Amino acid sequence: MTRCIPTPTRHQRRSSLRSSTLTSSSSTTTTFLLVLLTILTLSQPASAVKFALQSWRNPPAKCIWNTAHLNQLVVVTANVAPGASQRVDIEIVDSSPQKNQYLHKRDVKGETRFAVTAHSDGEVGVCFRNYLDKDVSSESGGTKSRIVDLDVDIGADAVDYNAIANQESLSALETEMRKLEGIVKEIVDEMDYLKSREERFTGTNESTNTRVTNFGFFTFLALLALGVWQIFHLRSFFKRKYLID
Repeated sequence: MTRCIPTPTRHQRRSSLRSSTLTSSSSTTTTFLLVLLTILTLSQPASAVKFALQSWRNPPAKCIWNTAHLNQLVVVTANVAPGASQRVDIEIVDSSPQKNQYLHKRDVKGETRFAVTAHSDGEVGVCFRNYLDKDVSSESGGTKSRIVDLDVDIGADAVDYNAIANQESLSALETEMRKLEGIVKEIVDEMDYLKSREERFTGTNESTNTRVTNFGFFTFLALLALGVWQIFHLRSFFKRKYLID
């Protein structure tokens, strides 16, 4: 018995082709967004470091510095391991001329999280001091230490997008797009900052060139005046000695 297989019409073939094209385009767009998000995420400033903090009677500050821009969110997560007869203090400052102090906390224990907003462009430093208790002899200084695990997130990387997604009922794609929007905005702000620095450096160079030119012109006039004065002085000297008329 022979079966008849219906041949698809031109309209059906066109609809199938359009559907496959849209599916391929959507897949390509999603892949491109994921790749772009990965690249931008990897370019975000983040710092994680683990070190041993020695204790002293008057300990020096051990500071970890990270670049931050004006009004950028900085989230510091410090995990201080236990240590007998020791007290760890933490301080968050910046490198601006004002030396802004954002936070100072005594006797930090366990995992502690801090969030500050940068007041100026520059570097934000997280400083630790490990004080030795007074009931411990000074000779023990330097032999005791506490392990500090520090994680610093800056800018878009410091935003808790999971909390935003739960609060605003966002889907996974919407959350990723929100994160991508924050990263792109941060990159634009970074480019504006670099542009302003370039303009400032250009102005400094032009001002320096102008000052050097003016100093060279003044030096030339001074040497010329000195030469003329020497000629008249020698002429008058020779006249007094009757060497010339």
